[in-house]
Amino acid sequence: MELSEAMRSTGTCRYYTEEQVPDEVLHRAFDDARFGPQGGNRQPVRWIVVQDEAKKKALADLYLPYWEGYYAAIVEGTKAVGAVPKTVQSANHFAHHLAEVPTLLVVCAELDGLHPTDHELGRLSVVGGASIYPTVQNLTLALRQEGVASAITTLLCAEEPKVKELLGIPEGFITAALVAVGYPAKGFPKKLTRTPVEEIAFRDDFSTPMFA
Repeated sequence: MELSEAMRSTGTCRYYTEEQVPDEVLHRAFDDARFGPQGGNRQPVRWIVVQDEAKKKALADLYLPYWEGYYAAIVEGTKAVGAVPKTVQSANHFAHHLAEVPTLLVVCAELDGLHPTDHELGRLSVVGGASIYPTVQNLTLALRQEGVASAITTLLCAEEPKVKELLGIPEGFITAALVAVGYPAKGFPKKLTRTPVEEIAFRDDFSTPMFA
């Protein structure tokens, strides 16, 4: 499919069929994903494909309390997420049925392959993710090309020690995301809502719109 179409229809899928994604489809997606841009071509990303029912349930059990706290804050109005109620309810369904998703991918990254340059700025460090998340996005696009849907979540990273123990992740590696993978029960989105280009692109300084 056209790259533009894939980018415009790779939304977060929260409803999946029970059909398992074949290994050959996953292999093709991983094969494409590995070409994501990364610092120094260090290739820090590793994937753990979790399809064992007991391990999926264990991951879902670790995930749910963090979602419940987040969801409660949304309902109480103390957490503003900018999402419409239907989207929030879909996310709630996803959290409570996470163990039923055919495949869960735990994204790992080798610490020695990351080079954060912003950790001394006195704010949240994000630069290390530049060598991780482009590869993850490549994966979601490669899966979309195969007719496979996905959802990226990072809530499970809060339980990294337990996830590492459960999945035998060695020292020197971190967890960076959980990706749900499967065939969409409700198809792919026809139109995703995003902020117009006129509101996000600036020329020469932050106050001068590039496309007024």
